[in-house]
Order: sequence, then C-alpha cells, then structure tokens
Amino acid sequence: MFIRIVKMSFHEANIPLFLENFNQIKEQIRGSKGNCLLELYQDQQNPCIFFTYSYWETPEDLENYRQSALFDSVWTFTKKLFNDKPEAWSVDKLVSLT
Repeated sequence: MFIRIVKMSFHEANIPLFLENFNQIKEQIRGSKGNCLLELYQDQQNPCIFFTYSYWETPEDLENYRQSALFDSVWTFTKKLFNDKPEAWSVDKLVSLT
C-alpha cells in the first residue's frame, strides 16, 4: 500500500465550487478499484490550500484511476479553479502509530 498526497491551491472564490464538486464525487473516487482511503484537508494558515490523501493498494491501481473517465472529469473541472500549480507525491508509509 502507498499514499498519494496532492496539494492544491485555489482562488478563494472557487473554494465553494471545489468543495461542492468534491462532495459529489468523493464516494466514486473512494470506490475506485484499489483505493483504501480518501481524505481531504484544509490548511489552517492559508484556507485556499487543500490536500488530498489517498491510500492505494498498488501503483497500478492509482494509474488506472488516473486513466479513467472519472479522473478526467474531476481533473478537468478542478484544474480550472487553481491559483497555483498543484503538487503531488507518492509516498510509502514507514510508521503509523494509532
């Protein structure tokens, strides 16, 4: 399992549009084959910055999602709302304490 972290920065006026769309499609993303967890975070210091954390069983599962019609529609809508270039990381979890 690995984690995909995506940092997105939006124009303030576009935040409600992003959140509305995310709430409409989050279950579909979470239901994608190989997706084990989907979380959305908002920065405390700059409310225009959001992060998604998604846990995937394999890199191939993430790539299949990224090649899907669902991702294409989500990304086509979302990228128009940005005020800065998004950043993304694929990371392996080394330690988790609960």
